[in-house]
Amino acid sequence: MAKVTRDDVARLAGTSTAVVSYVINNGPRPVAAGTRERVLAAIKELGYRPDRVAQAMASQRTDLIGLIVPDARQAFFAELAYAVEQAADERGKMVLVGNSDYRDEREVHYLRAFLGMRVSGLILISQGPSEHAAAEIDAWDARVVLLHERPDSIDDVAVHVDDIGGAQRITRHLLVDHAYPYVACLGGVDSTPESGDPVTDHVTGWRRAMTEAGLPTEGRLFQALYNRYDAYRVALDLLAGPDRPPALMCATDDQAIGVLRAARELRIDVPGELAVVGFDDVKEAALTDPPLTTVGSDRMAMARAAVELAIGDPEDLQNERLRQFPVQLKIRRSCGCGG
Repeated sequence: MAKVTRDDVARLAGTSTAVVSYVINNGPRPVAAGTRERVLAAIKELGYRPDRVAQAMASQRTDLIGLIVPDARQAFFAELAYAVEQAADERGKMVLVGNSDYRDEREVHYLRAFLGMRVSGLILISQGPSEHAAAEIDAWDARVVLLHERPDSIDDVAVHVDDIGGAQRITRHLLVDHAYPYVACLGGVDSTPESGDPVTDHVTGWRRAMTEAGLPTEGRLFQALYNRYDAYRVALDLLAGPDRPPALMCATDDQAIGVLRAARELRIDVPGELAVVGFDDVKEAALTDPPLTTVGSDRMAMARAAVELAIGDPEDLQNERLRQFPVQLKIRRSCGCGG
């Protein structure tokens, strides 16, 4: 049986091969609804299947978007990756995902691999300072959109939230609305970058709120990795000690979930004896016991913005270098509120 071609589809639909291409690729030019229906009917009748490899060779771009995340096991990054996949699907694109595992060499590995595949756009949720990643991006002269944070070393388009302001607001909520004598912070570790990292920004927001209230921060910042398991082990020691804080602001929801587990094991009432808040508003935050007060943002809108910038008009990357999305406090019971 002879292979069905785009010319066959165009002939049956009574249109040009260019119009068939616009229908298959969902652009770049609009197609009238009636014409689109004729093309789709012809594709179905003939059993036409686009040759994606040939398309990629001709255009030097695939219908793929590369996405690099630090760790897809963490709920926040898993939910963000899902939102990017949904946003890409709306634009007729598929997503390749790579986990950097918070390692610079892994980040560079996926950058090199995805750019070598001629992805139509690349979205990077960076894991740190990323000097090597910056050099790789420059070497490829690639279109890269930074999502969640923009490291100082990479001057590319970024879509992010007001991390410092969000942490400052939720700490202020504990200090002002609940009148806790002070708020401790569970931040990152020594290897956490000093700038260009969300966890560092959350610690900065906490410091600002404490300073604003005239309270010292010395001895009130504790270290833990960003996941619930390591935070749980740190919290067992912190909460069992003689200087247990009255309230704790965690840099991530995963950390806060680990703290809640440790408090339950130690029979510490939350929020009666200890207030706990997080940051990210992962879906599980509403299901913890008690439900977790945290800071959220519109992840779907952020994902759509990142995809739009990754595959849109190159001029957009020059005209709009930074899109910042607002944050919202998600008030639940773990802070002491009754809701």
